[in-house]
Amino acid sequence: MKVGIIGTGAMGSGIAQVALLAGEHVCLFDQNQNSVAKAVENMEFQLSKLVEKNKITADVKQSALSQLSTTDTLSGLAHCDWVIEAIVENLEVKQAVFAELDALLPNAIIASNTSSISITAIAKACKNPSRVFGIHFFNPAPIMPLVEIIPALQTNAEFISRVVETIHR
Repeated sequence: MKVGIIGTGAMGSGIAQVALLAGEHVCLFDQNQNSVAKAVENMEFQLSKLVEKNKITADVKQSALSQLSTTDTLSGLAHCDWVIEAIVENLEVKQAVFAELDALLPNAIIASNTSSISITAIAKACKNPSRVFGIHFFNPAPIMPLVEIIPALQTNAEFISRVVETIHR
């Protein structure tokens, strides 16, 4: 599976690290390319610390990093099966991003890591809101094994078990 992460701050990079260690391919996007570079550097550092503490092997670290890519455009996420947005807590900004994702990824699960904005309100920006979720990781994502899965009112119930299964993985 290919997971796109939008936003490379603490939450976005933490979610990316969790997905990488679960064996997923991850593509990072942020409008600020310096933030992307810093996130990649931080993930390398965090994974090195895990190797030093014998929590993962050097091979696991290398495998995880080999599955990490970045893009400088939202359209660079077009190959993703899932996209998780972890950007500013602003409804209008999130709706604009979700409208773009809806058109770009007609079959992907698209999710927000928001903890305070209605997923139903975000989903209203999409022509196909049935695949929109809130997937709220707790901070710091690599340490806190807790994730809220929040369907929108428009979310197709058939997707819920798939999302729960993937998050457990």
